[in-house]
Amino acid sequence: MGRLGNGAVSLSFCATQCDFFNQKWTTFSASVANRARAPYIKQCRRSDPALTDCLKEALQHLRPYLSSGIPEIKLPSVEPFVMDQLSLQLTGGPQGYRINLKNMEVFGASNFTVRSIKLADGSKPFETRLTIPRLTIHAKYTSSGVLIIIPASGAGDFDAVFDGVTADVKGLVSTNEKPTGTHLRVEKLDLNLSIKKPRLSVSKIFNNNRILTEATNLFLKENGHEVLRALQPQLQKKLSAEFTGIANQLLDNVPIRFFIVD
Repeated sequence: MGRLGNGAVSLSFCATQCDFFNQKWTTFSASVANRARAPYIKQCRRSDPALTDCLKEALQHLRPYLSSGIPEIKLPSVEPFVMDQLSLQLTGGPQGYRINLKNMEVFGASNFTVRSIKLADGSKPFETRLTIPRLTIHAKYTSSGVLIIIPASGAGDFDAVFDGVTADVKGLVSTNEKPTGTHLRVEKLDLNLSIKKPRLSVSKIFNNNRILTEATNLFLKENGHEVLRALQPQLQKKLSAEFTGIANQLLDNVPIRFFIVD
């Protein structure tokens, strides 16, 4: 009976002490997790009356890390974005002027300012507006067809400078559970670009034929907004896919609790 009594005391002591140590370990683990929070994460509190402003600051805080890349989560630098190709038909008819852009590099996307943000609400998407002072694009260029009255088939370099860019972003997110906790995932992202001043040019084309190069650049200069309208749907679609991939690479590695705490 003595041993049974001692066992009961031991079990009672363990139940009390184990519960105590479990609570301490939970607190310790949370503390370690918070201390281990990655430097590229700025944490916000859900109860903060200025939560929206905090989230804007958290996005701004990410900018230098997006620019340089985050090796520990295998997130490459967004400077530049690299896209495969775009194809544009700029004039009509069987001999219409057509250009193809390949090996596109987009610079300046990490230099954004968050102007507004609206959190998702039920089935409604989240919304944010970003401004970027300048995006530049460099690509390899091929063309075919007739430009005005000049045969304009050739290959060379294409450059674009977009000043005064506004990006309106809408997206739907879901949650999924992992051993590390609850994670967000971007399921759909729509991007709409507004560009105040486009400047487009080509070089090293038509075997450096000066007349053809000048004629093409004159066309691009005088019709910059029309060319941009033709380019924009494909550009927005490809940038949306790139942004979705980058967002999900980050979200897949960082649980919600590191972004927002209660």
